[in-house]
Amino acid sequence: MVQLKQKIEALSRSFLTEIVEIRRHLHQNPELSCEEFQTADYICEKLDEYGITYHRGIAGTGVVGLIEGRNATAGCVALRADMDALPIKEETIAAYKSVVQGKMHACGHDVHMACLLGAAKILQSIRDQYTGTVKLLFQPSEESYPGGAITMINEGVLDNPKPQFVIAQHVINNLQAGDVGLKPGPYMASTDEIFITVRGKGGHAATPSQVIDPILIASHIVIALQQIVSRHADPVMPTVVSIGKITGEGRTNIIPDEVKMEGTVRTYNESWRGEVHQLIQKIAVSIAEGMGATCHVRIAHGYPFLNNNPGLTGKLHTLASQYLGPDHVKDLEQRMTAEDFAYFAQRRPSCLYRLGITNEARGINSNLHTATFDVDEHCLETGMGLMAWFASNLLQPELKTLNL
Repeated sequence: MVQLKQKIEALSRSFLTEIVEIRRHLHQNPELSCEEFQTADYICEKLDEYGITYHRGIAGTGVVGLIEGRNATAGCVALRADMDALPIKEETIAAYKSVVQGKMHACGHDVHMACLLGAAKILQSIRDQYTGTVKLLFQPSEESYPGGAITMINEGVLDNPKPQFVIAQHVINNLQAGDVGLKPGPYMASTDEIFITVRGKGGHAATPSQVIDPILIASHIVIALQQIVSRHADPVMPTVVSIGKITGEGRTNIIPDEVKMEGTVRTYNESWRGEVHQLIQKIAVSIAEGMGATCHVRIAHGYPFLNNNPGLTGKLHTLASQYLGPDHVKDLEQRMTAEDFAYFAQRRPSCLYRLGITNEARGINSNLHTATFDVDEHCLETGMGLMAWFASNLLQPELKTLNL
């Protein structure tokens, strides 16, 4: 194991310059969900260069690579990276900033792809050191419903060969570059989108007695929805109900006919999730009808909550401590953000862990999904090496089952 660790560390150092270049190319050329055609082409070029076989066109633009170690049928571990960017105009001063107007890798998916390509190159170089197969999942459309994960699964990505484990790495800005974090059990929330339309009767703002004001009604609905969390949710069950957008096409002296609202609901329990949907419907419709208006509620069912398999996550924590040192492995708290990796975790023992990217001394500390987001690129050495370390160890004969 010591020799394997030293080999992976050495390869990570030697490949870093190349992987930084890959990350910068991907960062400069972002593509939105379901549009990752050039990104897929670039990934395939690199896999060809590394001598790794692959299939493309999975879930539209997804790519699945296969690296066979000794006795390729002896087991399988899947490593996943998402591919899509966000519709954000980049405001960094980096030389490698996005060249595509209004599009940016503001969630670190460029880092995820670069690290997975780096890990792939390492694993291809040491394939005589482990038995079984590593499956590389380059997944499109994580940022947009229904998400690329469920589409890839429906197209058979978890078969032929069937992985024992699925692992994903995701950047985070509250960990320093060189650190990683893990959380066993429920880690990220389910997420659904709320769409509410209130229809009243518009008119002159100076004659309120002649209108049925949808703006006033919508305001009552927003306030009432907050009682779902404060008065209906179990205090120990994390729950979010937030309205993020209200549109009423009136003016200073015009009350519109209708108001549209959009928001999100997030939690960690599927039964309670369904109850929240019913409460939103009941509260919104009853308030609108009680004030003389009509109301239509649509809730788009999104990603399930992410459950990191405790046995696998515990093993990865031990392996990360061996590779990085225990001081660089942190325990994470639950988050109300969401991830379509949860679909993989519903089907196979899985873990999504976090890769630190922050460097306060260099001013690299912006949050994900912001226009100033960037990473300390030394995280790439940690990221690619750790993924390769995880996969090669989980494919050792004595570690393939973990009694999960």
